[in-house]
Amino acid sequence: MSSSAPADRVKRLPVALLLPGQGAQHPGMATGLYGHDEVFTGAADAVFTALGTEGGRVRDDWLGERPRVPVDHVTRSQILLFTIDYALGRMVESWGVRLAALLGHSVGEMAGAVLAGVFTVSDAARLMWDRVTRLAEGPAGGMVAVAAAPDTLTPYLRGDVVVGAHNAPRQTVLAGPEPELGEVTDVLRKQGLVCRTVPSSTPFHSPVLAPLAAHAEPVFAAVRARPPALPLISGYTAAPLTSDQAADPAWWSSHPAAPVRFWPALDHLLRGPGRLLVECGPGRGLTAVARRHPAVLAGRSQVLPLLPSGPADRAEARECLAAARSVLTSVA
Repeated sequence: MSSSAPADRVKRLPVALLLPGQGAQHPGMATGLYGHDEVFTGAADAVFTALGTEGGRVRDDWLGERPRVPVDHVTRSQILLFTIDYALGRMVESWGVRLAALLGHSVGEMAGAVLAGVFTVSDAARLMWDRVTRLAEGPAGGMVAVAAAPDTLTPYLRGDVVVGAHNAPRQTVLAGPEPELGEVTDVLRKQGLVCRTVPSSTPFHSPVLAPLAAHAEPVFAAVRARPPALPLISGYTAAPLTSDQAADPAWWSSHPAAPVRFWPALDHLLRGPGRLLVECGPGRGLTAVARRHPAVLAGRSQVLPLLPSGPADRAEARECLAAARSVLTSVA
């Protein structure tokens, strides 16, 4: 189903937001909504304000044609993905849409935690900034998406190169430092496997980040965390976030080094009643994954992206969003 699908073709289904993470970023993402939609703009400004002077610099790089720091750098990609995911979520809520569940991928889980009421947006913004500035000091590395199942890739892993994310039955992301990641990727390509570099210079979801991630635990401990007010399906456990996990600083601080289990989490979300899955972030990467799920293929659940699949001019982004809004408000 495309975002331009007429409302009469969409079932009245509970709405669940899919919140994307690293790799979904691209220059100009969602900039056409800033200053155009009041709720989106206010939500984004809440993040930038919480960051103080740094927030202004992040905003200027996001909106500017010549950013000082490129969008794929950890201090831009992570905080902007968090900001856009969160702001889009607040915008969808402002349309009168009642959210039934949330599922975030990687940093998308932090945006989901704010939408679920675990953290305030100000606290989460500062926690995110603490995270990304720590990770910026980490080892050089990255991530590579491979068209294969995780078990298929196990024999080729070495050193600190690991399965960083299980996104779909035949879509696995490897993560690790260089040069080991490049060496493993070369071997896989020689075996005929399709490999695609994920835009990142940081080896997210690899154990090499564990020491840096652990240093953030006291920072999380200083912030009040509440039980989730909405079901938040964790992409790390493939189960609903519990009250104990929500209150555990070690749980949140471990995320940059922990593997993402998005496909099992999506499977958990779609086991019950049908859902209208709304990709609430830049791009349509999670939409493409969700469309492969048996519940969607069978028509029990449906998928709706909010934004275009990649870089688009402001008019196209707004048109896409208007079409999605028409669908959602008709079935809310």
